[in-house]
Amino acid sequence: MPPETEVTLLPNETRRNHDLAHLEDLALKSAADYFGAELLHWLGIPGKMIRSSPTEIVELETRHMYEDFLFELEDGTWCHFEFESNAITPEDLKRFREYEATTARRVNAPVITYVICSSKASRLLDHITEGINTYRVKVIRLKDHDQKKLLDSLKEKASSGLDRTDIIPLLLSPLMAEEETRKDCILQGIRILKITEEKHIFSQNEIRKMEAILYAFAFKFFRGMNLATIKEEIAMTELGQMIWDDALAQGLAEGQAQGLAKGLAQGQAQGQQQASERYSKLILILDKEKKNDLIIKVASDPDFREELYRKYGI
Repeated sequence: MPPETEVTLLPNETRRNHDLAHLEDLALKSAADYFGAELLHWLGIPGKMIRSSPTEIVELETRHMYEDFLFELEDGTWCHFEFESNAITPEDLKRFREYEATTARRVNAPVITYVICSSKASRLLDHITEGINTYRVKVIRLKDHDQKKLLDSLKEKASSGLDRTDIIPLLLSPLMAEEETRKDCILQGIRILKITEEKHIFSQNEIRKMEAILYAFAFKFFRGMNLATIKEEIAMTELGQMIWDDALAQGLAEGQAQGLAKGLAQGQAQGQQQASERYSKLILILDKEKKNDLIIKVASDPDFREELYRKYGI
């Protein structure tokens, strides 16, 4: 793994936009990591997944190449996933081709590259020809799905119980939505998960992981009042309770020096906002350091989360 580096979060808009650019990848990778078999099924990819594989490729020149996700299928084929929020360029395809060729040589098996794209572009580049060779990927465009119809169907089904196959379209629905409907899409997804939680179909940790993915999308796409509205909804979820517990514990700890009652009051008054900011900063740092897989563990393991808060001085 590359050496760990300290990350400074600057308040200016340029740094914020740069840090948020990969949050969509983070959320998609988390979904693929936890719901890999269901993802393949929902995307219409044939074959049965038996395991995921490390996606860091180290060449002899010690150059690191980071694929987005890699699955081995039961028939010996490997599925290589890349997630793109913008139009696919020739440079992207050249990079994917390099990943695919190196992976195929390493695993000694056929590799198929799927590009999951949330771009609004009407036509997406899926191949390039150089010399006598043509390289081709399979493009899956999320904008082709009707997220409103999908969420309405899931909301109706939630009363009787969703299963793991239903979770993939729910988690990916923000990438299907147009900008003006995306906030309502995330809010509806959070509410559907709350209904699901009441049915005890998934464990608390599983619910928390799903909410963390929707939170990452919200943090990528929104600021100001829109983000505040989503945070209010998150506050009433498993994830929100987790952040609240963190803040309350911090307020009580600070109160030991000033008086327990004062510390508790301070934790109640400011805890929710401070905890949300801490959690958001941690997401940005993990994304910057390409530790996207840790977002799931952060959401479900309080001790590990506190360890990272201390490590990064948050």
